[in-house]
Amino acid sequence: MNIQAPAPVAVAPVESAPVAPPMNPRTRLLLQAPILPTLLRMAWPNVIIMFAQAATGLIETFWVGRLGTDALAGVALVFPGVMLMQMISAGALGGGISSAIARALGGGRRDEADALVLHAIVINILLGACFAGAVLIFGRPLYAAMGGEGASLEAALTYSNVVFSGNVLLWVMNGLASVIRGTGNMLVPALVICVGALALVPLSPLLIFGFGPIPPMGIAGGAIALVLFYVGGTCVLGWYVLSGRNIAHFRLAPLRWPLAREILRVGAVAAVSSIQTNLTIAMTTALAGMAAGPQAVAGFGTAARLEYLLVPLVFGLGGPLVALVGTNVGAGQRERALRVAWVGAAIAGLLCEIIGVSAALAPQAWLGLFGDDAQMIAVGSAYLRAVGPFYGFFGFGLALYFASQGAGRLLWPLLVGLTRMLVAIGGGWVVLKLTGSLAWMFLAVGLALLTYGVGLGIAVWMRVWFRKPSARSPRAA
Repeated sequence: MNIQAPAPVAVAPVESAPVAPPMNPRTRLLLQAPILPTLLRMAWPNVIIMFAQAATGLIETFWVGRLGTDALAGVALVFPGVMLMQMISAGALGGGISSAIARALGGGRRDEADALVLHAIVINILLGACFAGAVLIFGRPLYAAMGGEGASLEAALTYSNVVFSGNVLLWVMNGLASVIRGTGNMLVPALVICVGALALVPLSPLLIFGFGPIPPMGIAGGAIALVLFYVGGTCVLGWYVLSGRNIAHFRLAPLRWPLAREILRVGAVAAVSSIQTNLTIAMTTALAGMAAGPQAVAGFGTAARLEYLLVPLVFGLGGPLVALVGTNVGAGQRERALRVAWVGAAIAGLLCEIIGVSAALAPQAWLGLFGDDAQMIAVGSAYLRAVGPFYGFFGFGLALYFASQGAGRLLWPLLVGLTRMLVAIGGGWVVLKLTGSLAWMFLAVGLALLTYGVGLGIAVWMRVWFRKPSARSPRAA
């Protein structure tokens, strides 16, 4: 009997499943390490970096104050716009960049994180140029509407024209820093910007007052020093990213709207929140100017700078909050993301309340750094006594705002910020009309901060981040 061997059966080759790239140890730390030690370890370099950036404006104000009250008032008029650029490029759009990269890395999408780097740089260049053009064209009517007149208005224009000529550099510098922070690396941006801020200590007075062959440039010298700081920071951070040392790498690739939208859907809404904050201070500055003149503008603006200083302090925690919350939301760890938010908000609220109460008890310790004009000191002291005790609510709410950036959900922060603006500006205008008292107007500003902190706390407690499923992030081709 002939037994034939069975015909061979063709077996289709089995395709092996794609192997996900190994998780970077830094990303694993964001997902698994204890929350409080991790947050503090990430926050301290970021607190330093934001204090350094805030110090760049304070250093100039210190030296410009030696040029007289008109120069001080001029810088006070421009400062809300400069801080608006800082807050949008670093905190708002920067938060959108960091959030998008953190969520991509948390979800294991390394190619998407790399592609987001190019999109972040292009978006920052375009927006920086648009804002610069608007201020350079409409600066005079803007500062006049804020209460600038005569010598103070001319000083504002001189300072503004130089600073906003270098506005694109500020945006690119902060965009690169946000790319790095989105990976959980807070130390490199901190080192770069701190070194730049230290360089301003001798550079600002050198250009303002002159020395040897360098002629005195007055208020324009301080602005030039600030632009030089932007140049140096952009060059060093750009080198770090382009050299491949960052987890998210720079790669040339076609620009795609889904990836730009992933940045803008968080960054654009956050930018509106930053505009609300700065518009609130700008409009209340204008109210003070209409009520009591340029000296009141100088006093109010100098006192309000302490509130601006709280923004970088909280952003020191906010940068890590964006990375931590974003990475955990991207990985589906919702409860851990919420715990991160509450821990960060509690720390920020406590720190800001300590500063606010201290300023209310001893306002001249702050105001005396920038001048000795009696009316400036009186107006600034009244502001700090009324508003300082509410700073804790501001810090608490602002930390939850940054955490909401990380979650990619900013509708409630936007609505609460709008409420704050209406209470401060509308309420301040009403009480000023009824009483003519700046002290009552300042109380309205304080109550607006209370509204901000309580409103955001309620929103996060109600788990608004998870009311609707988040749209899936676009995947890189």
